[in-house]
Amino acid sequence: MPEISGFAIFVIALLVLAIVLVLMGVKAIPQGMEYTVERFGRYTRTLRPGLHFIVPLMDRIGAKMNMMETVLNVPSQEIITKDNAMVTVDGVVFFQILDAAKSAYQVTNLEHATLNLTMTNIRTVMGSMDLDELLSKRDHINARLLSVVDEATTPWGLKVTRIEIKDISPPRDIVDAMARQMKAERDKRANILDAEGVRQSEILKAEGEKQAAILEAEGRREAAFRDAEARERLAAAEAKATELVSEAISKGNVQAINYFVAQKYIDALGKFADSSNQKVLFLPLEAASVIGSIAGVAEIAREAFGKEPK
Repeated sequence: MPEISGFAIFVIALLVLAIVLVLMGVKAIPQGMEYTVERFGRYTRTLRPGLHFIVPLMDRIGAKMNMMETVLNVPSQEIITKDNAMVTVDGVVFFQILDAAKSAYQVTNLEHATLNLTMTNIRTVMGSMDLDELLSKRDHINARLLSVVDEATTPWGLKVTRIEIKDISPPRDIVDAMARQMKAERDKRANILDAEGVRQSEILKAEGEKQAAILEAEGRREAAFRDAEARERLAAAEAKATELVSEAISKGNVQAINYFVAQKYIDALGKFADSSNQKVLFLPLEAASVIGSIAGVAEIAREAFGKEPK
């Protein structure tokens, strides 16, 4: 077996070293990540997703930063509100790293710093509000927290996208008092609605009675108008009859007088007979006068139709 010379061994060693150095210098960055590069301990550049080459032995990978949006749970904490009510609050924070170098070198333990900053601002913002505002203005609280925390974390290369308060838990006695208050308020609204319904019913009833009275008065007026018209026509007819009788008398027609007197005489007898207070009537009545009057009426009729009795 031939012996390997020293030069051949040196060449093989150089080749192995070159291969090792190339492998050390080639870096593949996965999607969603960014790596910082340090040369002799100082930051030089940031490697984005893809294949990169660094100088072996001089450069090294510093921090591996996740550039995707991250969710951070805010643990429960007790807060004293403006009106001295003790409540327990928790939430979540959504943030994303925009600058890997700032996030790696401007703050130590980025997530811990963001969490503590969020918790202190939750105490500050919610401690300046009373309990009713905390329970009814969550959107306002979230917006204020987002504005404050996002501005504070900007130097760290972060973008806080959302802060949400998950749960606000008042003490049990306050919850019971709020339930009683809500029940009293609902009972009050129910009583108001009942009273409004009764009022509206009375108004409608009164309006209906008013309309009925108006219609009844209109009916009485119309009836009175009809009665007056009938009396007017009757009076006109009476006047016309009197005029005709007077004209007949002026011409010497005595039968007209007999007709007129007989009509009035018979009408008077009819009124006596229809009286409800008189059931038996005794009058000194001359039958001959009545018969004569009737005969006068018959004579007038014959003259009017121009016929002689058979």
